Amino acid sequence: MEAIELNRSQARKIILHAAGLSKKGLFGTGIEAVYKVIDHLGYVQLDTNYVVERAHHHAIFSRVPDYQTEWLAALCDDGDVFEYFTSDAGFLPMHDFRFLLPVKKAFATQGSPLTKAQSDLMKQILDQVERDGAVMVGDFENDRVEASSGWWDWRPAKVALERLYLEGKLMINRNSAFQKVYHLPLDVVPTDTDQTMPTDEDYARYVIKRTLGTLGISSVKEMAWRARRVKGNLVKKELEKMLQTGEIKTVIIDGVKGPLYILADTSINANIEDEVFILSPFDILNVFRSRLKEFFDFDYQIECFVPAPKRKFGYFSLPILAGERFIARMDAKADRKKKTLIVHNLHFEPIEIDEITLDKLVYNLKEFTLFNKCNDVIFKKSNRSDLLKLISEAFSDGY
Repeated sequence: MEAIELNRSQARKIILHAAGLSKKGLFGTGIEAVYKVIDHLGYVQLDTNYVVERAHHHAIFSRVPDYQTEWLAALCDDGDVFEYFTSDAGFLPMHDFRFLLPVKKAFATQGSPLTKAQSDLMKQILDQVERDGAVMVGDFENDRVEASSGWWDWRPAKVALERLYLEGKLMINRNSAFQKVYHLPLDVVPTDTDQTMPTDEDYARYVIKRTLGTLGISSVKEMAWRARRVKGNLVKKELEKMLQTGEIKTVIIDGVKGPLYILADTSINANIEDEVFILSPFDILNVFRSRLKEFFDFDYQIECFVPAPKRKFGYFSLPILAGERFIARMDAKADRKKKTLIVHNLHFEPIEIDEITLDKLVYNLKEFTLFNKCNDVIFKKSNRSDLLKLISEAFSDGY
């Protein structure tokens, strides 16, 4: 099968269109657009970091301009969307439910063996939920025997609840304080949802199609990442079959290491509008850092996991995209008591930024500020004092 040859600009446009970032409001507006985003991406990663609005809300807001955070909860309550842990925790469309069953099976069979105490506690909790309804960690007394040794040193009830959740015996939604509420699956999953265990081949094909549909262009490594919880998966074998049948094609991109793949029905002439997006570090576009460097010449790392003395750009810098280029990264924090967005560092990439792009950046900064329920912005520093002066002057004119 002859490979498709693309230049990097064509590749970037395909990637951005697949990520839903080819133009503003690609999916429309309102709660219906929120569902379309999740259905299109197949997975919106969840993160608990609350320096600015949480990553899953941020990712949806980037694609749905009028997004209200309560809409995601409403979709979960209505059974259109559910939360689960695949490669990471995230939100998925309910019609994909059956394709998460292999992951739940993997958690149940591939994890470390349970002790009798753990097994007994899990059974006790499951019996309680079946008898009395949904529970939270706080419903159980502190059953820790020894003092906590660190952040991930969960007490027994928390461990039991999480194992029941990962194994599929319980499901979760979130309350208004973002705390997990554990339910029986029958109380969360609509009765008409297909719950048939997919074959190993069907699961692998699901992973391949979902990955390519979201990333546009992908390596095997990125497909395998999505299926990494299921040991011995058939992603590589099914990929070869799909290449032979012509469902998938190989792509050659100048300056980018292969092999790379694309869905055969993908348009290679995607159009990108010169819009500005302030993105979450956990946006699907940014999850694979090597892609940012190879396709966009953007060397990015989220530095909240880096010791403070070694940080270059800040604790939680947000990538800023303009058209098909990353133009800056912004380390920001929402001071919710003072209703002020504090921009600790607005670091621009070494590229020219025209007046139109700067105006769009200002507009999006204002929208992002309001999205974070802030009424004011404080800029601390930037590597481009000239641009920061223009931005600050634009903000001084009000919203």
